[in-house]
Parts: sequence; C-alpha cells; structure tokens
Amino acid sequence: MILPVIMSGGNGSRLWPLSRKQHPKQFLSLIGESTMLQETILRLKGLETLAPSIICNKGHRFIVAEQLNEIDALGGDILLEPQGRNTAPAVALAAIKAIEKGSDPLLLVLAADHVITDVNAFHTAIKQAQKCAEAGRLVTFGIVPNKPETGYGYIRSGKQIKGSDCLLVEEFVEKPNLKTATTYVESGEYFWNSGMFLFKASTYIQELEKHQPEILTACKAAIHNAVNDSEFIRVDAESFLTCPDDSIDYAIMEQTAHAAMIPLNAGWSDVGSWSSIWEVKEKDENQNVKRGDVKSIDTKNCLIDARDKLVATVGVSNLVIVETSDAVLIADQSRVQDVKKVVEQLNREERLESVQHRTVYRPWGHINLLQRGERYKSKQVTIKPHARLSLQMHYHRAEHWIVVSGTAKVRCDDKESLITENQSTYIPIGAVHSIENPGSIPLVMIEVQTGSYIAKDDIVRLEDLYGFDKD
Repeated sequence: MILPVIMSGGNGSRLWPLSRKQHPKQFLSLIGESTMLQETILRLKGLETLAPSIICNKGHRFIVAEQLNEIDALGGDILLEPQGRNTAPAVALAAIKAIEKGSDPLLLVLAADHVITDVNAFHTAIKQAQKCAEAGRLVTFGIVPNKPETGYGYIRSGKQIKGSDCLLVEEFVEKPNLKTATTYVESGEYFWNSGMFLFKASTYIQELEKHQPEILTACKAAIHNAVNDSEFIRVDAESFLTCPDDSIDYAIMEQTAHAAMIPLNAGWSDVGSWSSIWEVKEKDENQNVKRGDVKSIDTKNCLIDARDKLVATVGVSNLVIVETSDAVLIADQSRVQDVKKVVEQLNREERLESVQHRTVYRPWGHINLLQRGERYKSKQVTIKPHARLSLQMHYHRAEHWIVVSGTAKVRCDDKESLITENQSTYIPIGAVHSIENPGSIPLVMIEVQTGSYIAKDDIVRLEDLYGFDKD
C-alpha cells in the first residue's frame, strides 16, 4: 500500500505578500479554489493509498488540521517538527513511524506546494514506479523539461532498468546557467529534479543507516520520545534538533547505488515565484492574469492579484501587482526572484508584514486586526460554533467586547453571562476570563484592547486547551 508523505514546510518568501511565515504558500489558494496542500491531497484520488501523513512546523498545525478537515482527509499522522531540518529528516520521521506501526508501505513523498495539471499522467507515473520501488529502488520523478530552466536542479538519466519502466540515475546536478541548461535540454538525457519520490519505508531506513546514521539515530529518538497532542504527534525537540540539516538528494539519492527515475510529463510546476503562477494560470486576451476587484486599461502581460481593495492599472506591462490588506507588491516580471530580498529586509527590521497577515487563524476561529496604536488594538474576532478560548488573564491590558452577531458565553472572574448581538462587556486588568460560543452559528465580535502593554505575551493561560504553552 502507498502512504503519501506530504512535506508542508517552507516559507515561500518569493510569493510575498500573500505568503508569510505564519501562513505560507502551501496554505493559500494560488491556482484554484482549494489550497495547495488540499490540491496535493485531492489529486491522489483514484489511487489506492493510506490516509496521508503530513509533516509540518508546529506553528502551522491548526491550519493543517483545518484544511484537512475541510476536504475530509483527516485520519493520518500529523507530525510536528519543532524546527525544520530539511527533507531527509522529515521523511525519516514518517518512515520510522510507519515501521513502528508494524507495516512497511511505499512512501510517496510529495511537496505540498507543487502544481500538477495532468493528474492521469501523474497517476500513471506512480504506477510505473511501484515495481521498482517494491524491488528496493529509490525512485525519483524527473520532469520532462519544456525549456532551459535555471531555477531547478537536473537529473541525468541512464539506461532503462530491465523489466521495468524506470531509468537508472547517472547523476544529480546543481542549478545550471542558461548555456548549460540549454545543452541539458537539447541532449534529451536530463530532467528537472521534482523532489518527489517513491520507495519502501524499510529501504529508506536502510539507506539512512548506511549513509546518514546521525539522521537515523536522531529521528528514531525523536519518534520514540514523541508526545501525542490531540490529533498531532509532537516529535521530541531535544532529540530532533541534534539532527543534521540535509535534503534527500544530498543525504541519500546522491549516495545510494539504488537510485532510479521515472520521467514525468504532467504539467508540473513548483510555483516558486509570481512569474511561475502567471505561466500556469488562465489569461485574458491581453495575457493578463487577474484575481479580485481589478480594472485594467491598456495593460498587458501582467499578474494582478487584489485581495482587499480595488486595483486599477493604466498603460503598464510585464508587472506583478499583489495587494493585501497591509501590503502592496509591484515588481517587474523579470525581477520576481528578488521579492525574497524584500522579505529579508522586513525581517531585519522586525516588521510583522513578513510574518503574518492581519487575519490570523486559530483552532477556535480567526482574528482580523483592524487597527493598532501605541496603547490600543482593535480586532474582529470570529469564534466557531461550540468552540471556546482557554481560561486566561492579563496583567497590563483591559478588553472591551462588542457582539456583532451570535451569542457569547462569557466568564469574568466568578460571574458568567450571555452576551448577544449589540451588547457588550468589559474585562478589567487582572480578571480571570474566558469566552465560548454556545450557539450553532459563528460568533463575531469586536475586541478593543487598551493598556500600557498589549503584546501577545501578556497572556497568562490558566488552562491550555490547544497546547500553545508547549510551543
């Protein structure tokens, strides 16, 4: 049986301002209606697979669970990394966990942020790879190149393996310059390195034991000492952080004598930049890609994404324009790889715009920041039906809650009350409080915080329903 292992790490900094550290590109709907993580899972429909294992940063766990729940895909493991250690350790965690359960599945290793437009061709390639993988090969999927691309690594293929559809792998090569990439494509021997794999869990563990014993030892300890936290598995941080940071390519595929490759021609893209999104999206008669409230006059070859406001363009071409509630990006199509430099500058200045959106998702609902000043902050808070926040208090701020829709069950010290639409309540500094939505519709309210210090670390949780204090 195939166990999909979906790696859901990374920040996607070249897709700022939509992709942020706390809500990166794999959790966004950039191409279709579903998010990229959801699309990765949905395109497995039609294959016989186990429930997918997701490997993600602990800070993204509630986003992952919510998005899996939306497409009825919960049921597999959600492994939480305390900190990213690249793909080789991430997959090691999934392999060790699978063996621990008493099975030895084929691990189909996928990234959560890829686009594949020809699902039938994708399924065919997986089926072609199965025989080799079951025989002990580590199979990678080489993308048939349609142009000399300098942004991808390449795989040089060898002869066909007797009795299978797989090719031998002669070598992995780094991202080339344009002249070298052109030579690669013209030769017909080179394929883009997709970062997708199929191999038995036991085969991968054996190769780790042979070539990367430090990774295997650290990951075994991290799984052995892991803690189950609701639907999540928190791997042991102390053990995992001793693990070397390495990719599957460097750690295993370039070392093993059992590497194989299946050519894949399925409309694949890793959508690593705004230009790659422009390439795969449907365009209008002027070769523009538009989303949201956009008005364009004499505009050509542009990607315009409006998420919060009307965006109008006149007499421009070859631009990327992305608007969110707190940031606007305008970039020449030829310079989109440098968007990450903006993020680096924001990080140096410790700007929140590189970290999170104004809307922040929580397991109980979400928060939309409306306004922030020196001694105040206003937010729109939405709480799901039958959900509640942990019992807590603040030393430095008071809070005013105004219910817009729904009903709130509020505890403030020893008093409990129901607050309905157009009513409000006040939470003084130091008051022990909680709020719950007892109803069947979302509770929406406006929260105004006032005080000398209103940062999020002024939260003393007297109970921790969602494991925030473990982060």
